[in-house]
Amino acid sequence: MSVVVEAVDVATPELVTALNGLLPQLSSNAQPLSLADLETLVHSPSTTLFVARNEDDVVGTLTLVVFPIPSGERAWIEDVVVDEGARGLGVGEALTRAALDVARSNGVRTVDLTSRPSREAANALYLKLGFERRETNVYRFLAGD
Repeated sequence: MSVVVEAVDVATPELVTALNGLLPQLSSNAQPLSLADLETLVHSPSTTLFVARNEDDVVGTLTLVVFPIPSGERAWIEDVVVDEGARGLGVGEALTRAALDVARSNGVRTVDLTSRPSREAANALYLKLGFERRETNVYRFLAGD
C-alpha cells in the first residue's frame, strides 16, 4: 500500500462520500456530512482536514484544529479514523505525523488529543509518536439537541 497524505483545500462530492463512509467507523453517532458542511470545514482558518489516499481511495482522515489562547498557540487533533481494511498499515501514523508537522509550522506549544482506552492500537501509536498520557479529567457538555 502506497499512502499519500494531503491537506484538503477543496470540498468535493467524492470526498463527502468517502468521509461519510469513514465516520461511522469512528462513531455510531456520526451525522452524515453534506457538501456545505465539508466546505465550511475546509475553509475554516483554524482547521486543517487531512486525508490519506491509497491510489484514488480515501483510507483515512484526521482533523487538526489550531487556536490561540492566552497561554499560547495550541492545537487539537480530532476525528482520526482509518478504514478497517487499511488498519495496521501505517495510515494513522502518516496522518498524525502530517498534522504534527503543520502544528509545528504554526508555532503551537502543545498538541492534544483524546482516545478511548478500547482503541489499543491507536493509543500505542500515540505513545510511540511521543504523546504523553496526562492525568486529567475530560468533561463534555452537550450544548445542543
